[in-house]
Amino acid sequence: MIKLDQFLKLVGIASTGGQAKLMILDGGVKVNDTVETRRGRKLVSGDQVTVEGKTFEVGELIQ
Repeated sequence: MIKLDQFLKLVGIASTGGQAKLMILDGGVKVNDTVETRRGRKLVSGDQVTVEGKTFEVGELIQ
């Protein structure tokens, strides 16, 4: 399990936690095709995160 803001840093979409927070609060991040505005949203294996037209599978990256 990983929090959404941490995941964005892990995949290189956000360089800092502050940048990740702003992206999430601005509605630029989708989790499983739904806009997510909670930076502390806990992601589990199988979740899909979409940012700037790119989709990342959570399970592939946090094992």
